[in-house]
Amino acid sequence: MDIMQSSLKKHYEWKGKIEVISRCEVNDREQLSNAYTPGVAQPCLEIEKNPDLSYDLTRRANLVAVITDGTAVLGLGDIGPRASMPVMEGKCALFKEFAGVDAFPICVNSKDVDEIVRTIELISYSFGGINLEDISAPRCFEIERRLKEKLDIPVFHDDQHGTAIVASAAMLNAAKVCGKRIEDMTLVINGAGAAGCAIAKQFLSLGIKDIIMVDIKGIICDGDEFENPSHYEMAKLTNKDHRRGGLTDALKGADAFIGVSKPNLVTQDMVRSMADKPIIFAMANPTPEIMPDLAKEAGAFVVGTGRSDFPNQINNVIAFPGVFKGALAVRAKDINEEMKRAAAYAIAGAVSPDKLSAEYILPDAFDKNIANIIAEAVADAAVKSGIARITK
Repeated sequence: MDIMQSSLKKHYEWKGKIEVISRCEVNDREQLSNAYTPGVAQPCLEIEKNPDLSYDLTRRANLVAVITDGTAVLGLGDIGPRASMPVMEGKCALFKEFAGVDAFPICVNSKDVDEIVRTIELISYSFGGINLEDISAPRCFEIERRLKEKLDIPVFHDDQHGTAIVASAAMLNAAKVCGKRIEDMTLVINGAGAAGCAIAKQFLSLGIKDIIMVDIKGIICDGDEFENPSHYEMAKLTNKDHRRGGLTDALKGADAFIGVSKPNLVTQDMVRSMADKPIIFAMANPTPEIMPDLAKEAGAFVVGTGRSDFPNQINNVIAFPGVFKGALAVRAKDINEEMKRAAAYAIAGAVSPDKLSAEYILPDAFDKNIANIIAEAVADAAVKSGIARITK
């Protein structure tokens, strides 16, 4: 039985991957009176007087909403809100398993930005954070931007920022393995959607100065016309030498390739044209832009993919549980650049020098301590940057 049939069988057995578990006992009249009426009236009145007590008197302080419109689900595309529910449930299970964070799936039946933003705004008082998931570009940028302006709780589009954090951590360690200074490297990012743009911004915040972005029409260059509004911003931030052409032209002399695009776009000749000890992160799933064995044959020194059956899996699950755990711990009002950068350095630093190698640049996602390491760094960054409501 292959993994698809095995998973389908399990989903029939599970009938859902999450459930609501009561944290209080209701076995007699006194317990009932404390958990519900009449006693529950008092915490309600306290919250009415001081809304911040909603964090102390309810589960809000440890509860994240995982929200999608079902328009960009994994590699399946626009499958709709109902069909996206198994993925959202899975995400919630990962929050709980890896970081002890409670999460609830919400699938919104709308593609209208105004409607989605208003829906999330209306339910936001029930949660300590919002994890946006599998929303197609460019709407995902606008939805996140507007929610960050309206809400005073963390709003985090994992497809953008979770990917960027883990890719950044991987690149920090890959550069060490290759003996390169990250600020001296030239990086090519193929795919200028939500993940590609977020990765570029994250790399810029780490000090990488020379980034070339490539989309389906070729190298993104300032002065060109774009259908995607976010590409105008990226054109101003990247391609400082105003290079022209396609992926083949972009990769000549480059130190690293990051692919968040489509299968089999990178050839061995492209890899051979890159700088000494090239780094290849071919993250298209399930088939990467170039298979690891072909990349290695062509001279790639460090290779990562999005798959679990190859070394160096660049997987969001390493990042998002710890990021939210840290943000919730200090009741952060946002997840800002300082917190994301702190998470990337924490992940990279979790690989000890004696284990760091071309085949091992990221910590094991199943290491239960990783979320705590990230959470500590993220919480500290939130406090230092002034967006934490409390200290740990």
